[in-house]
Amino acid sequence: MNQKIQHSFLLIRGLKLHIAHIGKGFILNTVDYPVPIHTTDSLSQPSAGEIGTLLFVHGFPEVWYSWRHQMVAAAAAGFRAIAPDFPGYGLSEPPTDLAQASWEALMKDLLAILDSLSISKAFLVAKDFGVKPAFDLALCHPDRVCGVVTIGVPPLVESLDFSGLPEGFYIYRWRVNLHFSSLLLFRPWYFNSEWCNCPATPWWEPGRAEGDFGRFNARRIMRTIYILFSKSEVPVAKQGQEIVDLAEESTPLPDWFTEEDLSAYTALYEKSGFITALQIPYRTKPSKVEYATPKFQMPMFVIMGERDYILKFPALHDYISSQKLKDIAPEHEISYISEGSHFVQEQFPDLVNHLMIDFLSKLL
Repeated sequence: MNQKIQHSFLLIRGLKLHIAHIGKGFILNTVDYPVPIHTTDSLSQPSAGEIGTLLFVHGFPEVWYSWRHQMVAAAAAGFRAIAPDFPGYGLSEPPTDLAQASWEALMKDLLAILDSLSISKAFLVAKDFGVKPAFDLALCHPDRVCGVVTIGVPPLVESLDFSGLPEGFYIYRWRVNLHFSSLLLFRPWYFNSEWCNCPATPWWEPGRAEGDFGRFNARRIMRTIYILFSKSEVPVAKQGQEIVDLAEESTPLPDWFTEEDLSAYTALYEKSGFITALQIPYRTKPSKVEYATPKFQMPMFVIMGERDYILKFPALHDYISSQKLKDIAPEHEISYISEGSHFVQEQFPDLVNHLMIDFLSKLL
């Protein structure tokens, strides 16, 4: 019998968090899932005995669903796979006080999930902003992490210095919330504070992101973000133009992203909204975590799409080939996928699954 992804809720630090899971070893109360799930059929086969646990960590604009193909492949290879929705994403409850949301809390959520399921040690698989809490967990609790696989972001222990991006850069346009101080910066965690010393200009105006998103429904927003982030160019708007206007409603989806997939994401963001997604990762200042040594003590594997727009950030491009990366992650490998985009795990699931499973199998 083919295994299917199941769904449960865990009470984590006072919030009801949704987790998707598949593989042997789970004894959880499951719930019906509200939307169809489309996975790579060729890998839906019975698993062998469970050989380890994979904790999948999503980014934005994603939720657990972005890992659907990898979860099925992991179970087929004998692993348990867990993919939570972060607080305020998907089916998980939002933080009770959004202003107090923090990166440290995300790491604690991952640790609490492992504790709740009595998992002493796990492999981490993360992408986009999800790599930050995954890296923090690996640095602060190396005894709980067997190895780390990341999509699109190499190992980091501190922010990189980014500069030279134009004023229409999507993160500039979305950085300030209507209800928070204009000093509350809207940026990914790997952008440091020096990079954000930009002049106060009209494109910093409070509520701009809310105004941009508020003109459209969740389906149009998700459609636009997937189209823009799938391209090799950094999303940048012209003066007087908003980010969601960069793709017409008639613009076709990437050929690997179906209308059914769009419906699945839409249903989840209609439930959660985009408030938490704007706060985490972009508007929450990263705090430095406390760890014994600024070096990863476990094997790490990075899968990069060669057409991921993030490679257009000069600091990241230089860092990937630097000695600093070798120093902080001595056991790291990087594999590039030709034509791979920011969503390479959805675009080329079979190839990503093969690379991921091959790496993890070597660590058993």
